[in-house]
Amino acid sequence: MFLNNYKKAFFALIFIGIFSLATAQKGKIDAIYSGTPWFDNNGNVVSAHGANIVKDNGKYYMFGEYKSDSIIDFTGFSCYSSDDLYNWKFERIALPVQESGKLGPGRIGERPKVMKCPKTGEYIMYMHTDDLKYKDQCVGYATSKTINGVYTFQGPILFNGEPIKKWDMGTFQDTDGSGYIITHSGNLYKLSDDYKSVTEQVVKDMTGQCEAPVIFKKDGTYFWLGSSLTSWERNDNYYFTANSLKGPWKSQGNFAPKNTLTWNSQTTFVLPITGSKDTSYLFMGDRWAFPHQKSAATYVWQPLTIKNDSIFLADYKENWQINLKTGEWSTLKLKGKAIPNTAKEISYSKNWKKSELKDSFADNSSDVNGASFSINFTGTQIALYGVSRPNGGYALIEILDANEKIIQSHQIEMYCKYAESSLKYLSPVLKKGNYKFVVTVLGKHGNWYKKDGTGFGSTGDFVSVDKIIVKN
Repeated sequence: MFLNNYKKAFFALIFIGIFSLATAQKGKIDAIYSGTPWFDNNGNVVSAHGANIVKDNGKYYMFGEYKSDSIIDFTGFSCYSSDDLYNWKFERIALPVQESGKLGPGRIGERPKVMKCPKTGEYIMYMHTDDLKYKDQCVGYATSKTINGVYTFQGPILFNGEPIKKWDMGTFQDTDGSGYIITHSGNLYKLSDDYKSVTEQVVKDMTGQCEAPVIFKKDGTYFWLGSSLTSWERNDNYYFTANSLKGPWKSQGNFAPKNTLTWNSQTTFVLPITGSKDTSYLFMGDRWAFPHQKSAATYVWQPLTIKNDSIFLADYKENWQINLKTGEWSTLKLKGKAIPNTAKEISYSKNWKKSELKDSFADNSSDVNGASFSINFTGTQIALYGVSRPNGGYALIEILDANEKIIQSHQIEMYCKYAESSLKYLSPVLKKGNYKFVVTVLGKHGNWYKKDGTGFGSTGDFVSVDKIIVKN
């Protein structure tokens, strides 16, 4: 996302005591859980924002921004692999910070997208490069002989001998194998047969704004998704349709209910999953959490409903499964012992009380730095439901084993422009045993500003507990 005139104070924040310990999961995750931190095979948080997914030899590979909690500088593009889209193995930093140049120290690198070139068999990664003031933008590319190898940065991709000077970008590979680069403001460029240069501009300035651009195709209809310019803030994403990439493109409005802010996400990719019975379309969205994008930003993955030239995310599917063999999806209820926030098992420190805001929720909340609550549990997994509000802040999550050793430590955010209760944290699958779950108010929240002075972000530091679920 485009960011200007952010508060420099945030980048002085030190990342203290907020990390995922390298304790590998004892069991497998069984579904897609949106809005919660995900953990890889090493027990570390999955860091792959602005991502896309490529299916290669029966396995899914995800490439994304390997974020930092203290700076916006490029810190590398990550590669993860999965057999089921639920459990992710960290492969490597696919493209690290370069010694100098467009992706050197003190530069921006965003929205990596990988495609396999049908002609050469090479894997090509495209990305937005820039300076820290977002004044030197262009679309760059990198290459690799293997999908999970280290990619070699080649510099800007050229059109008529010049770089494409745009920021937010995406890619699209049509069914005939031709490749395209999409940029903000409705621009579409066709790639050469080797995917290493641009041969023509197919669409120019189709629309204003339209960051985070995505194109996918179903039954001869092209869908072009994008978002408004609100910096790291979420907004109501919208889409266009056409029967040809050249257009004409028809504006179709929002694809999620108005004012849900696309269920608090920004589109990054749509992955078709074709099986023996159906093809499902996986909407991949980012839930940014500036400035703590590494530890607190999460993912919103939802099944798109498509009817002719209309797409919908009509409701928020918190937990759901995809059958990769049949291509069908189904919802999944998080099972376990539900513990309300009033239960005696929960031990509160000072300053927790019912929210004073006039909404329909009956959660306990606090904005006092250091205030905490804890619960002892026996099981394999624990989940926290909380209420996000315009005054929500950051919380520290910790899990201690029977010897009082911290085995999981992570940060979450409870900010939203409207009040909503949902799953905020689901632990990795642990070896069945006795544990202690602790949630602590960190006494801070995110704020940021666009270059025109427009401010975004939370108005407070509140952390909430609605209920807890323990899985045996």
